[in-house]
Amino acid sequence: MVTALQTRQIFTFIVTWLSYASTYLLRKPLGVIKPDLEKTHHLKKTEMGWLDAALLLPYAVMQMLLGGLGDKIGARKALTICLIGSAFSMITFGYWNHVLMLSLLLFLNGTFQATAWPNCVKCLSSWYSDEHRASIFGLWGTCTFAGGIIGTSLAVYLQSVYSPDLKMIFILPSLVVFSIGVLVFLTMKMPGELSITIPGKEPLITNSTAKSDKVLSFSEVIRLNLVPELVVTVICVKLVRYCLYMWLPMYLHEALKYGKAQAGMLSTTFEIGGVLGSALIGVFINRIFNGRVLYGCCLSVFLSAMALIAFQITSTWGIAFNITFMLIAGICNCGPDPLLTGSVPAKIGEKVNAQAAVSGVVNGGGISPRFEGGGRISWGEIKLQMGSSGKFRLRVVFSFIFLFVEVRDEGSSYTKAKASTVGTKFDDESEKEQHKQDQYLLKENTRRENSEERFKENTRRENSEERLKENTRRENSEERFP
Repeated sequence: MVTALQTRQIFTFIVTWLSYASTYLLRKPLGVIKPDLEKTHHLKKTEMGWLDAALLLPYAVMQMLLGGLGDKIGARKALTICLIGSAFSMITFGYWNHVLMLSLLLFLNGTFQATAWPNCVKCLSSWYSDEHRASIFGLWGTCTFAGGIIGTSLAVYLQSVYSPDLKMIFILPSLVVFSIGVLVFLTMKMPGELSITIPGKEPLITNSTAKSDKVLSFSEVIRLNLVPELVVTVICVKLVRYCLYMWLPMYLHEALKYGKAQAGMLSTTFEIGGVLGSALIGVFINRIFNGRVLYGCCLSVFLSAMALIAFQITSTWGIAFNITFMLIAGICNCGPDPLLTGSVPAKIGEKVNAQAAVSGVVNGGGISPRFEGGGRISWGEIKLQMGSSGKFRLRVVFSFIFLFVEVRDEGSSYTKAKASTVGTKFDDESEKEQHKQDQYLLKENTRRENSEERFKENTRRENSEERLKENTRRENSEERFP
C-alpha cells in the first residue's frame, strides 16, 4: 500500500522532472529556427552566434550568482518565478525581427532559467533519504535528455506546420511552461511546511529554523569542502559531452565516411546511452559501491575514456563496433552528471541551508563548455594540427583529467573526512570519533543534570528536616513552660 509520504515523493519527482524538462521547450527552438532566421530575417551567422551567447552566458553566470535564491525565498517561489518569467520572456519572440530585441529576450530567458536546476535539486533532495539519493537523482536526471528530445521534436513539428511564421513555435511552448509554473506554485511543498520527517534523513535547516536568512555568496560557496573539485570535474565531463554532441556527426561523416543522414542517426547513439546511464548509475552505485557516489563516478568516467579509446581503435571495423562503443561512452560519460551536479552538491549544501546555491555554482561552472560549440576556429585548428581524430584524443585527455581530480580527492586523508558529506556510510574513522565525542558529551551533560537534581533534592530534604526539628523543639519548650 502506498503511504502518504510515498505519494508526496512520487508527486514531487514528477513535478520537478516536468519543470526542468519543460525549460528545454524554450531553449531548443532557437537551434531549429536558425535557417528561418537566416532566410526571413536576413541574419548573418555571426549574429546567430550572438543569439546563442545571449542565452547561454546569463544562464551560466546567473546560475552561479542567483542559484541561492531558493535558499532565501524558498524553492517553490524561486522555481515558480523561473518558469513563469521564462514563459513571458519568450512568448513574443516570434513577433520580432531585430537582432538586439531577440538577444534581449534570450538574455531574459537565460536569466530566468538559471535558477531552474538548483531549485529542482533543492526540492527533490528534501523529500528523499540519503540512502536513496543517488538512485533517485540518477532516474530524475533523465529529464535533461528527454527534455532536449521533446523540445527539439516539438519545435520541428511546429516549424513544419507554421513555417515561415515563427510565432506559434514559441507561443505554445511558453503556455506549457507557464502552466507548469502555476502547478509548481499551487502544489509544491517542502517536508518542513507539512511537518513531515523523512526516515533516514538528518533534519534540514529551513528558513523557519535557521538563525539567519543570509544567502551564501559565490565566494563563500566556492570555499565549501569539495566544491572546487566538483566544479573542475563537471567542466571536464561536460566538455567531453558537448564536444561529442556538436561534432560527432561531422566526425562520422568526414573521418569515417558515413553518409550525412546515417552519420546523424548514428550520433544519437551517444545520447541514447546518456538516458540509459543516467537512469542506471544510481542503482549501480548503491549496490556496488554501497552509496559512495564519487567512487562510482570515477569508475564510470574511466570506462568512458576506455570506450573512447576503443572507438578510435575500432573505428574502421564497422558500424556494429561504432554503435557499441559510442553507446558505452554515452552511458558512462552522461550517467554521473545528475549526481555530480545534483545529488552531491545537495548533500554538501544541506548542512548550511545552501542546497540550491551549491548546485547552482557546480552546474553553472560546468555550463562554460557549451561556449566551445561556437568556437569553430579553435576546434578547426585542432583538426588541422591533429586531424579528425584530434578531437577524440582531447576528449580522452579531459576524461582522464576528471579521473585524476576525483581519485586525488577521494584518496587524500583530508577529503576522506569530507566524504561523509557526499553520501558515504557511517564507517569513516573521523566520523566515528566525532560520534563518540558527541555521545560522551551527551552522557556528561546528563550526569551533571542528574547530579544537580540530586543536590537540589538533598538540600530540600535537609531543609525539611531542619524545619521539622525546629518545630519539635518549639513544641517541647511550650510544654515545659506553659
